[in-house]
Amino acid sequence: MATQQPKYSESSIRVLKGLEPVKQRPGMYTRTDNPLHIIQEVIDNAADESLAGYGKKIAVQLHTDGSVTIEDDGRGIPFGMHPEEKAPVIELVFTRLHAGGKFDKGSGGAYSFSGGLHGVGVSVTNALSKRMEVTSFRDGQAAYLVFEGGDVVQKLKIRSIASGERKQGTVVRAWPDGKYFETSNLPIAELTHLLRSKAVLMPGVSVSLIIDKTKDTQSWLYKGGLRDYLMQTLPADPYIPLFEGEGYADSTHESFAEGEGAQWCLAFTEEGQPVRESFVNLIPTSAGGTHESGLRDGLFNAVKTFIDLHSLLPKGVKLLPEDVFARSSFVLSTKVLDPQFQGQIKERLNSRDAVRLVSSFVRPSLDLWLNQHVADGKKLAELVIRAAQARQKAGQKVEKRKGSGVAVLPGKLTDCESKDLANNEIFLVEGDSAGGSAKMGRNKESQAILPLRGKVLNTWEVERDRLFANNEVHDIAVAIGVDPHGPSEEPDLSGLRYGKVCILSDADVDGSHIQVLLLTLFFKHFPKLIETGHVFVARPPLFRVDAPARGKKPATKMYALDDGELTAILDKLRKDGVRENAWSISRFKGLGEMNAEQLWETTLNPDTRRLLPVQLGVLDFQQTEARITQLMGKGEAAARRELMELHGDSIEIDI
Repeated sequence: MATQQPKYSESSIRVLKGLEPVKQRPGMYTRTDNPLHIIQEVIDNAADESLAGYGKKIAVQLHTDGSVTIEDDGRGIPFGMHPEEKAPVIELVFTRLHAGGKFDKGSGGAYSFSGGLHGVGVSVTNALSKRMEVTSFRDGQAAYLVFEGGDVVQKLKIRSIASGERKQGTVVRAWPDGKYFETSNLPIAELTHLLRSKAVLMPGVSVSLIIDKTKDTQSWLYKGGLRDYLMQTLPADPYIPLFEGEGYADSTHESFAEGEGAQWCLAFTEEGQPVRESFVNLIPTSAGGTHESGLRDGLFNAVKTFIDLHSLLPKGVKLLPEDVFARSSFVLSTKVLDPQFQGQIKERLNSRDAVRLVSSFVRPSLDLWLNQHVADGKKLAELVIRAAQARQKAGQKVEKRKGSGVAVLPGKLTDCESKDLANNEIFLVEGDSAGGSAKMGRNKESQAILPLRGKVLNTWEVERDRLFANNEVHDIAVAIGVDPHGPSEEPDLSGLRYGKVCILSDADVDGSHIQVLLLTLFFKHFPKLIETGHVFVARPPLFRVDAPARGKKPATKMYALDDGELTAILDKLRKDGVRENAWSISRFKGLGEMNAEQLWETTLNPDTRRLLPVQLGVLDFQQTEARITQLMGKGEAAARRELMELHGDSIEIDI
């Protein structure tokens, strides 16, 4: 008897409304290992009030029932009716994704600089909390409302502020819902570090943490700013005096909006683990980003210019940015008018302009400092040159171990000049035309290009001794310098020629197919490269948006990985007041359509690209092997069909 197939009709399509998307897939919006990030969203709002100049106190209290209260003395969230949505503004802020006061960056906006524009902040906190109580004090009145699971359970009540009561500010008490997190416990050390860093970045603002369970209270109020903070956290005494400075664009700046810029404090030490902390509009960016790249760029160019000016570089030594950055510790606080972050937790800044922004202020400032402190400059040069010599010596050791029996490198490989394994990268590029753009756009010092012709062989069921019958597989193996091996073997990795092996294919269906075939090859025949973190996938964009000048921001080029990012960019342009369709959208059919400059800017430049490390994730080796067998095995058609029927509705297809 034939089994009845599930129906697929108009009624099968479900539209998630309100905060449902957050509850269905919380990992897309926040960290799910613990609730710290959803609490941080509320803290960031309080910090944004202080950053805007309206608050001097932030207090966080951890209650014994697992709830957290965040108080500030800012302006208080408005609670009047929204002119378009016909609902209280305070309710919209906590119940609507993409609703907030930080989208309007014009002269009449509530916030000139704030911690991000994803617009999902406290609404995500609300969605993932069992209960949330909010009180806003402003204009002589206090407004109070209560939510449960993201829904209003006690409607807005407004009363007059009593005598002796606070005049303005916001109090939010949230009970994070444990079912969305691996643990309900907040990491106290991480929370303490976050609050302390907020105080450092906002001199004159008092930040406190109260823990009811231990009756412990900590308060921070800094006046010395970044310098005091860095000195307290350095692993060793500085090798030269600390270098600190700041620079911000004024109203006459051609490239950046008034107020954009950075403040920094740098130290160089000879030993210990460097301290590196960066922030964008007070948001901690633990994964760094383009602002850190700007600091590195400005630092490298200033130090290199000083070394060249004084003829300090020994013959045969070539400096790289890593040599200057290797022993540096820093705290960097950047202000960006329109920050673009990677992911909802904002751990990495992706704004391409931030490289130029930070570098343009750091370099001239350090140039001046080095020329005013020549003796210290020469000491720094000595440290940097020692790092370069150690790096080059290590690279030569690896070269010697290869011996003289190395296979002849493929003729189509365009190799890099450096022998430094840590910095070298090879890009396995789909197609000759894209390979041509990549060759012209790459950094010749450290980036190699191997173009691949046509679809790579599906090697899942190919025996190892038959692998090299395929030219493409043979060329890949010889170029990277490692022999095929199995998961239980210990291959000789001393011949590895590149620290990063990067798969670079088109952002369409065919490109995804080639990506899967190459990942299959590495998982089946080069698993130790994945295990040791050497395999990466490059993410080229699918769209380019040319946006006209808006306000003080010049005309810009923006790139989107997919339709979702394109929609977000267009929404942002509309909110910036750009007239509908005043922008132009280009869709890249493939990498070959990009010129060398575009490919460098979006996909090859370490400062602005998106490069994903390939890891096993939550599945162990055997589980991953079983899943790939389902996907790539020749006799697995029925299993593949079942898999697609089960999970097909969760995949977006680009046809």
